[in-house]
Formats: sequence, structure tokens, C-alpha cells
Amino acid sequence: MIEYELEKELDGPRGGFRLTVSDKVGPHESVAVFGPSGSGKTSILRMIAGLLRPDAGRIVVDGTTWFDSVAGVDLPARRRRAGMVFQDYALFPQMTVEGNLRFAARDESERKTIPGILELTGLAGLAQRLPAGLSGGQKQRVALARALVARPPLLLMDEPLSALDSELRGQMQQELQRIRSSFGVPMLLVSHDISEVVRLCNRVVKLESGKVSARGTPAEVFSRGKLSAKFRLHAEVLSLVPADALVRVSLLAGNDVVEVALMPEEAEGLLPGDRVMVGTKAFQPSLWRMEG
Repeated sequence: MIEYELEKELDGPRGGFRLTVSDKVGPHESVAVFGPSGSGKTSILRMIAGLLRPDAGRIVVDGTTWFDSVAGVDLPARRRRAGMVFQDYALFPQMTVEGNLRFAARDESERKTIPGILELTGLAGLAQRLPAGLSGGQKQRVALARALVARPPLLLMDEPLSALDSELRGQMQQELQRIRSSFGVPMLLVSHDISEVVRLCNRVVKLESGKVSARGTPAEVFSRGKLSAKFRLHAEVLSLVPADALVRVSLLAGNDVVEVALMPEEAEGLLPGDRVMVGTKAFQPSLWRMEG
């Protein structure tokens, strides 16, 4: 369990503002921090990791206090052991893939886990390669593997897939979900990509100018008031969830997430990532898969 209450004066595109945010993240939760640039999202991750000092508040992880402005507690980053994955990967260019992981290991017991982590992340065959010889997706997997070596109590992901093209990003989203589930570690994700949030996170905290403007499941946060009486639009299938005698289909249309209910035979053959045309009424939708 991660609990945090944070306050910090920050500078944004429109000048200074005060970030005030609090939340609790359960042991197996994946929570997205979502909002426009300059709203304080990355600052939350940096404060939790110990890279930025809050003006006030507290951070408690699995019963251990990492920061408490009243009690005068402020553990250094090295003692917090948060698994931080940066937007630009932050790999050591002179070290091999295995060397990057060994650098993150604190002792021999953690070094012994490296072969298994390399295997799990699909990097075993690249262990002796330098970062310059890796693709963007491979570098991202190295950054994730390095973050997992020390068995962190949580993963902090700062726009981890934004440098990848859309096709590779979709593949890496599936890989990230698989790897994180294998470790069972809670995750805080900063992302501007709604489809990424829907695929990877079970809850969203939405920020605007340093304040929480909405929180809930991705469907609750992104689909409020989005269904119209009639519509016809192009969309991408995000997920399909059986619900009693129906199938709930989450769709990304532009920057909006909408949910529609289909009969099982209507949803047959649909897969996440399919491009579809949605037509007729919101409560009697029809979907047609688009070729190409």
C-alpha cells in the first residue's frame, strides 16, 4: 500500500501554481496520473522517488515512512528503492544490457535474479549488447528490467512509451502489462495517451493546474458526458469485457473513451486494437471493422 499527501509550489506554462494531491495505491493497482503538460504529474513521481522535496505532506510505503514534513523524515532516494522508468530510458551508454542491470543490483542475491529478469523481458539474447545497438523498444525493456532488479515496492513510470511509434507502443503496452503482472508490483504511470491509460491502469487521477479534477476508473473519468443520442465515428477498440448477457466494449474515439454494449454475436471477432466504425444510437450501437 502506498499513501501520499503532497504539496509543492511549482512553475507551469501559465505561471506558478500549488500542487495539492493525495491518494492511496493498493498492492496490485495500476494508477495513471493524467492531465495537461505542466499540471504537476511528473513532480508527483519525483517527490515519491526522493528526487524532489515536497513543501509539505507525507509518503508512506508498505508501512514505512519515506517522507513526513511534520516528523522531519526524508529518506534519500537510494533508500526508497522506487523503480523509476524515465521517458528517455536513462541507460548508461558505456555499459552492456547486463551491466546496466548489475549496476542497479544492491547485493549478490539481487544480481542472481538478473538472468531470470533478462529472460522474462525478452533480453537474454541481448545481454552483452550496448544501448547504442538496441531499438527503442529494446531500450525500454532494459529500463524496465533495470527498475525491477531491486524488487522495488512500486514502479514509477514517466511517459515510458512516448518515444515509440504507435505500432511499437501498442506492443510494448502488452509487454509492460505482462511483465508488471508477473512481478505483482503496484504502478504509478504518467501518460498523455488515453488508450495507454485504459490498457494499463485500473484507476485514474486526473490533474488540472495542480488540483485533482477527477478520479475513478478510466471509463468513469474519460467517458463522462461523452455519449450522444446519435453518432457516427471512427474508433479503436480498447477492451472487451463480458457483462451478463452482453459485452462491454471500450472505444477510443479521438481523445474520448466511450463504452457501448453489444450482444456476444455482435462482438465476435473483435479484438483490442481493431479500428472500427461506430454508428446509430449510443444504446443500440453497430460496429464495423475497418480494413487496413
